[in-house]
Amino acid sequence: MQGSGVPIGQVRIVTTQREAEKTQAFHIRPLGQADGWVRRLLAERWGSTVIVTRGQIHAADELPGFAALRGSEPVGLVTYRMGDGECEIISLDSLLEGQGIGTALVRAVQAAAAAAGCRRLWLVTANDNLLVIGFYQKRGFRLVAIYRDALELSRRLKPEIPFIGRDGIPLRDEIELGLLL
Repeated sequence: MQGSGVPIGQVRIVTTQREAEKTQAFHIRPLGQADGWVRRLLAERWGSTVIVTRGQIHAADELPGFAALRGSEPVGLVTYRMGDGECEIISLDSLLEGQGIGTALVRAVQAAAAAAGCRRLWLVTANDNLLVIGFYQKRGFRLVAIYRDALELSRRLKPEIPFIGRDGIPLRDEIELGLLL
């Protein structure tokens, strides 16, 4: 059925399934021990619970993070680590694109990092991840560095990393993005 939502005061009447899905609220909360789904989601989306950044191995399922939930159903996850006055985002997954879930998760980490006294929030992504690079730049992150051929070392630590990424782009380099807090 085609149609559009019509605002009526504070109520919005929704007439398409797509709009109905977009208007369903989600909430963000810190990860807890009862979040057994985290391990499955990381393995499914990242090939394992191990994530390698800048030559460092992270057990992402053991890190602090935030969950985005619609009701009791997970719709997003972010994990991070703090140290030396900085906070690194290790993983970010939004299971429903274009609904603000990724942005809300990044903002939750940003707030936690600022509250902990961190001066900088940063992350590393692969050179094929053009959508992610754009996502973070739209949220104020700046390109900080390109680490040429860094994925060669990362593959020694995590052999599951493929050689070819999105759109047939060879996976070679790590790109660092950062945001001053």
